[in-house]
Amino acid sequence: MTGSAKKSRPSKPTPVRTAAPSPRPAADATPTADAAFVDDTEAGAVHLAPEHPASTPPTVEGMPGGSLQVGRIPVSDVRPLVDGGARPAKSVVGEEFPVRAKVFREGHDAVNATAVLTDPDGTDHYFAMHSDNPGLSEWSATVVANREGWWTYRVEGWSDPYATWVHDAGIKIAAGVDEDLMCAEGVTVLQRFAEAVRGQGADASEIDKGITALGDTRAPAAHRFGAATSPEIRGLATMIPLREFVSASPSYSLLVERERALYGAWYEIFPRSEGAHRDEKTGEWVSGTFRSAAKRLPAIADMGFDVVYLTPIHPIGTTARKGRNNSLTAEPGDPGSPYAIGSPDGGHDAIHPELGTFEDFDVFVAEAGRVGLEVALDIALQASPDHPWVQTHPDLFTTRADGTIAYAENPPKKYQDIYPLNFDNDPARAYAEVRRVIQVWLDHGVRIFRVDNPHTKPVAFWQWLIADVAKDHPETIWLSEAFTKPAMMHMLAKAGFQQSYTYYAWRNARWELEEYGRELAGEATGAAYMRPSFWPTTHDILTPYMQYGGPTAWKLRAAVAATMAPTYGIYTGYELMEHVARPGAEEQIDNEKYEFKDRQWYLYEPGGPLESRSLAWYLKRLNDIRGWHPALRWLRNLRFHSADDDNILVFSKSRLLDAGTGERDTVLVIANLDPHATRETVVHLDMEALGMATWSTFDAHDHITGQTWQWRQDNYVRLGPDSEPVHIIHVRSH
Repeated sequence: MTGSAKKSRPSKPTPVRTAAPSPRPAADATPTADAAFVDDTEAGAVHLAPEHPASTPPTVEGMPGGSLQVGRIPVSDVRPLVDGGARPAKSVVGEEFPVRAKVFREGHDAVNATAVLTDPDGTDHYFAMHSDNPGLSEWSATVVANREGWWTYRVEGWSDPYATWVHDAGIKIAAGVDEDLMCAEGVTVLQRFAEAVRGQGADASEIDKGITALGDTRAPAAHRFGAATSPEIRGLATMIPLREFVSASPSYSLLVERERALYGAWYEIFPRSEGAHRDEKTGEWVSGTFRSAAKRLPAIADMGFDVVYLTPIHPIGTTARKGRNNSLTAEPGDPGSPYAIGSPDGGHDAIHPELGTFEDFDVFVAEAGRVGLEVALDIALQASPDHPWVQTHPDLFTTRADGTIAYAENPPKKYQDIYPLNFDNDPARAYAEVRRVIQVWLDHGVRIFRVDNPHTKPVAFWQWLIADVAKDHPETIWLSEAFTKPAMMHMLAKAGFQQSYTYYAWRNARWELEEYGRELAGEATGAAYMRPSFWPTTHDILTPYMQYGGPTAWKLRAAVAATMAPTYGIYTGYELMEHVARPGAEEQIDNEKYEFKDRQWYLYEPGGPLESRSLAWYLKRLNDIRGWHPALRWLRNLRFHSADDDNILVFSKSRLLDAGTGERDTVLVIANLDPHATRETVVHLDMEALGMATWSTFDAHDHITGQTWQWRQDNYVRLGPDSEPVHIIHVRSH
C-alpha cells in the first residue's frame, strides 16, 4: 500500500532536535546508530545517540532473507504488528501509542532497547524503551508521530556498557572484591562515554568529574563509584546512551493521519427533510433543499458537532419504489428510499433535482465550513433499476439464469428497488467508474465518505480505491458501515477504512461494554488499525433498549458513546427521543428512509413551547465536555474500574499534557446502565490509572450537575432516572 505523504504541522508543535535526513531504511535493512535522539513526545524521549557501528552479522547461507536473521542482540515480537507487518499500523498526529518488543542477549551483560520512528522525509526519531518484565525480556516505549504521512517504526536492541559496569562494579566494590580494577575499568567506559557525548555536541563535564574521581586511588572505592554513578551521569546515560552492537528489527509501516480520522462527533441528516413541508394549498409534500438544509447547520454546529453526514443525495428510481414503512407499494408523493439510487436524472454523479444544483451543494459545503463542520457523504454502491448504469454499464450487475438482473437480497429480506454492483465481471471498468464518481464529490469539497454496506463488495476493491484517492487527497476519511462478522470488519479497517461502525448499539450490559471496550482499545485487536465509531441509533437501528428505556436511556447511551469512543454519532431526531418502532422491526416507524419528516425544530429551540422535550442541551454539554478534555480524543487510554453493583459501568481516560510538570487531563465516567431504576453503590477506582497513589484524594467535579465532591479510592454514588444516569467527572488531583 502506498500513498503520498501530506506535509502539515501538528496541532500542538513540539520543538525537536534531529539529525540530517537520511534515506528511509528498507524493511530488511540494519540501520546505523548515528542518528540523533529526539524529544518529540510528551511522554518523554532521549535526545542524542553516540556514533557506534550497528551489528551486521554475516549472512547465513541459504537464509531466504536478511530480515529473518537474528541480530547480535536479538529483537523479537515487535508490536503493534498488523498481519505480521504486511499492513500498516495507524495513528493520528500527536497520538501516543506503545511500541513493544522482546529484547535480550546472552550472558549477564546489560541490554537496552530503543524504539525508532522514521518520518516521511527519512529522519529518525528515537524513544528510549524501558523494561516492563526483565524475566520475560519485555520492553516498551510510548511514542508519538508529529506529522501526517507514511512513517516506519522499528526496535533497536543494543548492549549497554555503562549499565553493565555499574551493575558489576556495584556488586564487587560493595563486597570488597577487585575494587581498584573495577574503578580502572570504569575509567575506560566513562572515557568512551564522554567522547561519544562530546561528539554529539553535548556537555560531558559531569562525566569528566566521574573519570577524575575513579582515578583518585586515595579515596575509598565506594566514594569513587558514587561519583561515577551520580544522578547527573545517570541522567546523561538515559538521554545520551552509549550503545554497542546495535541490532534492529525489520521496519514496519505506520500511517499517520489527521486527527479527524480518530476523533469527531457526527450528526446525520436526510437533506430532503430539512425544510420539508406540506403545501398549504395542495397538502402535498414539498422537499427540502440544500439551501433550506444549510439553515439547519448553525444549530448542529452550536450543539458542538464536527461532521454533518448526508444520506445519499442522488436521483431516486421509481421502479419497485418502496412506500412508507418499507411497503412494496409506493403511493403518489412517496419520495422513495435515497438508497435506491438512479433515474433518468442521473446516477451517483448527480444530485436529486428537488435538492437543487451543484451550485446549491457548493453553497451547503461552504456554509458547513463557515460554522466549523465537515461534510460527510454517504456512498451506497447499488443502483435502482432506473440507474443509467443499467443501460450504459450492464456488466456492473449480475444477470440471473432467466436474463433478469438480480436485485439485492439478505434472506428473508428483499430489496426489490436496488441492484447490487458486480465487481468481478469487468473489474477494471467497475473500479474506474466508481473512482470517477468519487472524484466528482472530491472536486466539490467532500473529504469524508460514509460507505454503506462495504462488506458486500470485494475488500480488494476498497483497498485499491482508498489508496488511489489518498495519492492526491491523503486527508480523505472513510467510515465503514459494516455490521457484519468481526473478521470482515477488521479486514476492511486493515485495507484502509479509517473508521468503522461497531456493535455498540447492542452492547448494553456492563460486562458486554467492558469486554468490547477492551477489545477495541487493545493493541492486538483494534486500536492499531481499526478506529470505532459509536452510534446509539441510526436510521436503520432502534434497539429495544432505546424503545423502552425512556429519556434516561437516551441520555445514558449518548453519554457513554461520547466518552468511551473518540468518534461517535447520532441520527437527527435523537434529541427528540424518537423511540416508537415499526411493529416487528428494530427501526423507527414512519422511517425517514421512505418519507419526508418535518420536525418543526423551531418548537424545540430555546424559548419554544417544546424546549423541555429536547435533549439538544444535553448533546451540547457532551460535546463541550469532549472539547474541554484532550483525554477524550484518544482510544488506547481507556481503562475500566469496578463497582459493587453490576449495573454500574466505570471507566476513565487520562492523558499527560506536560511531561515537565506532570500535568494530566483525566476524566472519570460512572454510568448506571439500568434506565428504569435509581441505584446506589460503591465504586472502586484504580488510582494508578488515574495517575495517583492509592491513598490520594482528589476533587471530583461532575460536568453534568456542576457539583464537586472530595473523592478517594472507594466512593458512594447514586445514579438513575430521578437525578442523572451518568457522572462525567473531571479528576482534579490535590
